[in-house]
Amino acid sequence: MEYPLLGQIDSPKDLKKLSVGQLPMLCEEIHSFLIESVSKTGGHLSSNLGIIELTVALHYVFSTPEDKFVFDVGHQCYTHKLLTGRREGFAKLRKLDGLSGFPAPDESEHDAFIAGHGNTALSVAIGMARAKKLKKEPGKVVAIIGDGAMTGGMVYEGMNNIDTLNNLIVILNDNKMSISKNVGSLARHLTILRTSPDYNRAKASTETILSAIPLVGHPIIHLLQSGKMLLRRGIYHSTLFEEMGFQYLGPVDGHDVSNLCGLLRNLKTQVAPVFIHAVTIKGKGFKPAEENPGEFHGVSSFDPAHITDPDVAPAASFSTVFGTYLVELAQTRPQVCAITAAMKYGTGLQYFYRQYPERFFDVGMAEQHAVTFAAGLASQGITPVVAIYSTFLQRAYDQMIHDVCLMNLNVLFAIDRAGLVPGDGETHQGIYDPAYLRQIGIRTISPCNYNELRYWMEQLIDHAEGPRAIRYSRGAQNSALEEMECSGNLYDSYPAVEGQKSQIALVGYGSHIADLLQAQKSLLEKGIHVDVYKLVQIHPLPEGFCKALAEYHSILFAEECIRAGGIGEAVEASLAEHGWSGRFIHKAVETSSVVPHATVPEIKAVLGLDAESIAQQVEGELN
Repeated sequence: MEYPLLGQIDSPKDLKKLSVGQLPMLCEEIHSFLIESVSKTGGHLSSNLGIIELTVALHYVFSTPEDKFVFDVGHQCYTHKLLTGRREGFAKLRKLDGLSGFPAPDESEHDAFIAGHGNTALSVAIGMARAKKLKKEPGKVVAIIGDGAMTGGMVYEGMNNIDTLNNLIVILNDNKMSISKNVGSLARHLTILRTSPDYNRAKASTETILSAIPLVGHPIIHLLQSGKMLLRRGIYHSTLFEEMGFQYLGPVDGHDVSNLCGLLRNLKTQVAPVFIHAVTIKGKGFKPAEENPGEFHGVSSFDPAHITDPDVAPAASFSTVFGTYLVELAQTRPQVCAITAAMKYGTGLQYFYRQYPERFFDVGMAEQHAVTFAAGLASQGITPVVAIYSTFLQRAYDQMIHDVCLMNLNVLFAIDRAGLVPGDGETHQGIYDPAYLRQIGIRTISPCNYNELRYWMEQLIDHAEGPRAIRYSRGAQNSALEEMECSGNLYDSYPAVEGQKSQIALVGYGSHIADLLQAQKSLLEKGIHVDVYKLVQIHPLPEGFCKALAEYHSILFAEECIRAGGIGEAVEASLAEHGWSGRFIHKAVETSSVVPHATVPEIKAVLGLDAESIAQQVEGELN
């Protein structure tokens, strides 16, 4: 497909050569480009389609990197990347050695900050704006936050510290509703008036003159300000933001690129922190994404011309198996509730929501609240199942310790996207939960396939007490493991030769067992015998497990987890306590490692956790 205007833009300077009248056509080209590109590579679609016009207007008016754009969350940065010289990189979006799907300062000077998790942009932007003041640097700092971020407490903590930063602009990308009645001629006219430099100069002059009048000057100023505030509250419903110290502007149409350019241009001479409320449509212009933005939030490659309803025949995955089986369990267990933090579709809980809406709770982008809320439910005899991605659950570490563990409350954590995660890079890896769950004493199960997932879900709901967790990979079960039956044991062993014990054992857990079995197979073809042990309960270590391992001369423990504090360290320490003095090799993610955005097999190869690397390690030890 040809893109006459977009094809001319290799930097923000090229964008500024276009007329304002050409910008709507450019936005249409970007819309088509994103659908064409993401349908081939996968990525975040609906959120990016909803912010095209706003991003174009920002780059048309401001100049990065002098001006800083901080995205919250960063997956809405695709248009920003297109306008900053990275169009050709979209062919390898989220692929190994390709373009990151998030802002990456090491990728471009136009990316101000890494932004993989939500609620962070305002705090970062305030820090940057304050730094500009301290260093006496020019330029604005713009935080672009979604309405989902407004459900997290960190945004309000940031608002409490905006002070008088007149180089700070916050834009709320509100895509939860259609264009409201306030986005009309009156609101639009008043917004233009209030951002006009002439208006602000006249306002300041009037206040200066009145303040010089003895006795009555300041009361008159207060009266005028009170009257304006009442008017604004009636038209804009802006009480909260005004009282936090912002100059509130909006709601404005987030898809009117010409009007946005005029509004932003007027803010070149702002007198206070500004909060712009831009109303947008998530997935705008692409009907399937508009109708079901949750399903098109993050997508694999797809055919735009032949899209089926994902709710009718969803692809099997750990998430969907978890979600559908939880519905089955809840039918005869009225005390079971489900909690998620703005990830209903991602965690597979849409099925529970449809069946039991009164027992389903989406608390928004507020993982800390989700965990403490679950603690409150559990303290009253309810059995909450808290389904959160591994990378996001780490944000609630303190709440898990203080609000759940100290009282030994009956909370089940369903940890999705555990282990290595494809595409999203270092900000979204599920490599920390085994270490920190072990540190705080939470019993943790790591199933390798759907059979184990279903069995242990039921066991953890019916026959376990206190805090416990079940963690599972993103996507579908490994084809090499799908026929493996669930033994119900806390660990299983797979000898190279039935009835014989080898001298070397390969040990791991979860989906990574497929790599260990593949390494075992390739070594056996070379006449090298190694046994494989699969941990199912990774903490606490099962009784008898280390005693069984102590019979081997060498042990290689491999895990998709950070090395420091990981399960391998626990196994090595336990073996030492048993007096074992053999050779222990721990292959895990090093603290210094940068996990690339790539497929999981590619990530494993980079980190030395794939079957080939494991087999080579064993051969090296033997030699």
